[in-house]
Amino acid sequence: MLPGRRAFLMTLASLPAWRAGELLAEAPIEFAVVRPGHILKFPRDHGAHPDFRNEWWYATGWLSLPDGSPLGFQCTFFRVRTGLGEGNPSAFAPRQLVLAHAAIADPQLGRLRYAQRTARTGFGRAGFAGGRTEVWIDDWRFEQDAGRYRLAVWAADFAYELSLAADGPPLLNGDAGFSRKAPDPRHASYYYSRPQLAVSGTLTRDGRPQAVTGRAWLDHEWSSQLLPEGAQGWDWLGLNLDDGGALMAFRLRSPDGSPLWAAATLQPAGQVAQALPPAAVAFEPLRHWRSPRSGISYPVEWRIRIGQRTFEVRPLLDDQELDSRRSTGAIYWEGAMRVAEEGREVGRGYLEMTGYGERIKV
Repeated sequence: MLPGRRAFLMTLASLPAWRAGELLAEAPIEFAVVRPGHILKFPRDHGAHPDFRNEWWYATGWLSLPDGSPLGFQCTFFRVRTGLGEGNPSAFAPRQLVLAHAAIADPQLGRLRYAQRTARTGFGRAGFAGGRTEVWIDDWRFEQDAGRYRLAVWAADFAYELSLAADGPPLLNGDAGFSRKAPDPRHASYYYSRPQLAVSGTLTRDGRPQAVTGRAWLDHEWSSQLLPEGAQGWDWLGLNLDDGGALMAFRLRSPDGSPLWAAATLQPAGQVAQALPPAAVAFEPLRHWRSPRSGISYPVEWRIRIGQRTFEVRPLLDDQELDSRRSTGAIYWEGAMRVAEEGREVGRGYLEMTGYGERIKV
């Protein structure tokens, strides 16, 4: 979910014509570059990396209500270095933006409840910190205290205040956190995950608060590269396995649906994580669902091969489409999934699919 290009255009369009022209006339800036061999260090790399173009902290998970009913939740905070106004000392210059999406996958409603926000940094309204996770827009916050994260979201018809506790070190994806997105290694990000986060807190729907518990996944990723040419979109999966293991897998697709690149990180319970190359990762769609709002058809059931293992994933509910055109500019599907292996449920997680309508613009 890289919102850089859309955020740039939105920012430019909101400015007076004379100011937009002045910003465009500025000398181009140089974004920081993702390089192989760089060593991620913690707690430093839990925080923001403002020299890079794009960055996000992405939390997803399953919640249980007091009666045992399941719900899915997701919240993503994006930081975008726009390349605008960096030579302008004014606090109003839109050098950095923060954007956020939040959603609840609610079987009772039969679709997502979701909300989104966008703000430039400064004046206390939005910002981020280095050295530890801390990012916010108004009263939406995602922050870290040692091995625990606190997440707070307030929307019109839902809210949640959650604690996400980690019991292990970050899971480095790719080559020690260097995650390639194409055969050309210039298309890469720094990327780590925090699987198996223990969740507790309060969920409010339509003004009614309820205690919840559950299990979550956190991704933190940053880069300055745009998607490789020819990429229509991507499919991404993060799974917490019931035995304590974890799986992250993704692929980039061409317009005809064929894979351009794929990768996965599999961490069997109690064992060292394995980074799998493109040839060891295969996504096979099994069933499609068509949105009654956008008309987009999404593959909502999948068979996914990871090395010698094969998983089947099915949605908590079909309608988990999120319209983010007021912030990052895309309509995409992002939902809670059940995971089976050899006919037996073995975990739960989240699936994100982009580019099934218009090509994703990043």
